[in-house]
Amino acid sequence: MAYEVRGTSTGRPLVLINGGPGFDHTQLLVVPGAWDRLGQNRPLVFYDQRGTGHSFALKPGASDTLEDQVSDLEALRVHLGAETLDLLGHSSGGSIAIAYASRHPAQVAHLVLVDSQPPKPADLRDLLGEVFPDILERQRSLDAARKRGDPDAVAESRRLRRMMLFYSPETRDLYLTGAKQLPFSTQVNALLSEDIERRDFTADVKTFRMPVLVVTGRFDLVVPTATAFATQRQIPGSVLATFERSGHLPFVEEPEAFAREVESFLAK
Repeated sequence: MAYEVRGTSTGRPLVLINGGPGFDHTQLLVVPGAWDRLGQNRPLVFYDQRGTGHSFALKPGASDTLEDQVSDLEALRVHLGAETLDLLGHSSGGSIAIAYASRHPAQVAHLVLVDSQPPKPADLRDLLGEVFPDILERQRSLDAARKRGDPDAVAESRRLRRMMLFYSPETRDLYLTGAKQLPFSTQVNALLSEDIERRDFTADVKTFRMPVLVVTGRFDLVVPTATAFATQRQIPGSVLATFERSGHLPFVEEPEAFAREVESFLAK
């Protein structure tokens, strides 16, 4: 597995788990401002999930389940020599973080779920069609073109979805410019998405005793604030932080406020 360490060399590592599935860790580093601040007091560990980036490629028929992801993350912890980790999972990376905390609760000192899929991902409600029916219609048209073998439909569909992740057009344009070359594995996306979709960690999160921060962007259409609110209610003692001028990536749209919130939480 490939990983990258930023920030200071001492302290408990904060391991960051990117979403997708199918992207490598550079998805989190397109606009790194929030991480630069958080790295002033701790090492930040970014890693490429199996089948992505510079980590080992998946062979035909290979497995990529949440159990595999948990095993990989535990192997990384052991390799780092860290008795405990602070974990931050974004989007589908939140499902990996929840699964790891369920299997290895003693190794998780703090858990941060940023616009994360809920403990039961199948409960996630897609509001895109209700808020932007014209975009949904365009998406369906692109899906049909992609099935017919149109090579441009895949890129356009991905660009369209990314456009809907943001509150600020300026931030959106900044991010999309930097994200043009982000590598993406359709194989990882298909395998891991299918496995995540059938999981239910509702009972597990009710037993969490580590401090948990649930973060949401007010204008997130991918994982709506209602989902974050429900997740926070399911985890005893957890707290909810809402970023009023953010979509799905508050660490990009409100980096200073995001860093302050997470820094304050990790310091407790």
